[in-house]
Amino acid sequence: MATSDLEKITINMAPVDLGKVDLLVREGFYQNRTDFIRTAIRNQISTHAETVRETVSRKELVYGLQHYARRDLEAVRAAGEMLEIKVVGLASIADDVEPELALATIGSIVVLGAFRARPEMKAALADRTRSS
Repeated sequence: MATSDLEKITINMAPVDLGKVDLLVREGFYQNRTDFIRTAIRNQISTHAETVRETVSRKELVYGLQHYARRDLEAVRAAGEMLEIKVVGLASIADDVEPELALATIGSIVVLGAFRARPEMKAALADRTRSS
């Protein structure tokens, strides 16, 4: 995974917990703090994998990457339909999609993860968007 594919988060930790992380890094269990945190997150996600699968299925969410190109949205408009975008992962709208086309074809967006689109696109869809 390229660095550009990652999302940055910030966490606050108690000094004692941070010290324990640093100790484990120093002892060679992890390359650095980030490696420790990523491993801890993956372990927790793995622990709850069945709940994630059930919820994704029950709520009809797309799991992973969902990209919308101009031709996709033009086909939706031609069919007279509206999209209800529900994604766990990354949802993105291509740079060549105009806000008017998105407004005509996207009824709502729910993203648990990251939503990537031009700033003017995000602004146009703000009242239809819920994200993490």
